[in-house]
Amino acid sequence: NNEKSYRFQKSFIMKLTPFSPKTASNLFLSGAIIGPVVDSLHNQCLLKYNFLPISLYLPSELEHTTPFFCSSWAVPPLLGFAYVVLGGILPRLFQSFLKETNDNDLNVISQDQSVSLRTKAVLAVTTTAVIIKISEVLETNTILSLDPTTKILVLLTLCLSQWAWLDGTFAALIAASITSIGGPLSELPFVAQNVWNYLPSAADYFPLQNLSSDSSSLTLITSSLTWVLGDDYQQLALSSITGPCYFAVTMDAIAIGRWLDHENSNKDSTYK
Repeated sequence: NNEKSYRFQKSFIMKLTPFSPKTASNLFLSGAIIGPVVDSLHNQCLLKYNFLPISLYLPSELEHTTPFFCSSWAVPPLLGFAYVVLGGILPRLFQSFLKETNDNDLNVISQDQSVSLRTKAVLAVTTTAVIIKISEVLETNTILSLDPTTKILVLLTLCLSQWAWLDGTFAALIAASITSIGGPLSELPFVAQNVWNYLPSAADYFPLQNLSSDSSSLTLITSSLTWVLGDDYQQLALSSITGPCYFAVTMDAIAIGRWLDHENSNKDSTYK
């Protein structure tokens, strides 16, 4: 049994597309630069940064009431790390499990392929920016006044259209779907530490509200949550509209990762 397990692990590792340090570093830089810019398209109506905030105003905005860019110095490294995971690690894992292939696995180095992957990366970032901007419109538009469920359905429709148009692989779909759930939850420690907090108008998602220490089976879980998030972990609030946005961000991270993979493999083959 141990030998079979070893053979399975070895074959699993061998099937993974090589993830070069150069691709990882370029993904990190992409996330650290592109991520905060795209994220700022909707975060002003969702949250407030309390730790090392950044607010940039247009010269014409004399009263400085509404910045055109709002973020935190903590965001670039966080999004850089996120792009490495979302655009490099998760797609490879699910691609291996599903035995899917993409263009980079075919070892076909061509100028047309490079242009196609670069175009997809640009389109993925653009469509993600559009989706995130639409989330801001849905959140602030008082004429539409849609309920949270309808807003999520509208954004998910756009996200699935983005996936079908630019990718279409099940590996990417699974990675983005998991991230749309796990992404918002990963913010809980930062909200608990007051790095940022969601505005009352947008805070409609309390994922830990129903977790109580009354049940003996949950005592260990709730004790861990109290240790990590504090005594008031049940009151930590997120915004449900961020779920689809995480889906879209995953799609552009994957598109950038595949383009960088191809570019780096192309250069490596040239120098060999």
